[in-house]
Amino acid sequence: MSAEENEQVLVTRLVRRTVVAENTMAFEFEKPEEWKFKAGQFVEVTLIDPPETDFEGASRPLSIASAPDEPHILLATRMRDSAFKRVLKSLPMNAQVRIEGPLGNFVLHNDPSRHAVLISGGIGITPVRSIVMDAAHQKLPHRIFLFYANRRPQDAPFLDEIRSLAEENDNFTFVPIITGTALPDQPWKGETGRITGDLIRKYAGDPLTAVYYLCGPVGMVSTLRESLRQAGIACTDIRSEEFAGY
Repeated sequence: MSAEENEQVLVTRLVRRTVVAENTMAFEFEKPEEWKFKAGQFVEVTLIDPPETDFEGASRPLSIASAPDEPHILLATRMRDSAFKRVLKSLPMNAQVRIEGPLGNFVLHNDPSRHAVLISGGIGITPVRSIVMDAAHQKLPHRIFLFYANRRPQDAPFLDEIRSLAEENDNFTFVPIITGTALPDQPWKGETGRITGDLIRKYAGDPLTAVYYLCGPVGMVSTLRESLRQAGIACTDIRSEEFAGY
């Protein structure tokens, strides 16, 4: 990951907090009109004078889940039991945080003649949401396929929102996948099991013509990257963001 030329330090305020999946919360912060970023980038978030901290410190890198033309900076995270997450969860409205960025190059390629295959697991959906929302807002000509894996439907942030987006955008194919062995609490008519080359070919066609974006847990990203390389995908056509520790 590398910083972009427009990296800035911004002190901003929390304006909304919502639960977006089981044990997962989204936080919306004020976005000044002059603060710009590219869909798929991330920021470093630092708590200001937190009431508690631990050895991991008061800062975390968090992907931007909002599209650039949305009114707020939307961040989402799994709520594990760390000092940073406990303080973030209990922040009162209008509390300030420091945001540094935007950072990273996990952004959509420029050549619309090549398909984009996005493969996301769990909270790795955050930068992917930004990318697919931005593509829809800008009416980009890129053909986009999103494979989104979760153990259960209730573990999947933004599932219904992305499903609705796919229904409205002919250039966007959404393939949600349930990987858990237990039956979902609600009826599931979509794909199940692991993301495989056969599954990708079923929806996206020839795997050698696409650019791949992998985003999720370290193990998932590492396994998929190796599988794609073995299938003949060039390293330059595989882009990834790994989420460690959430």
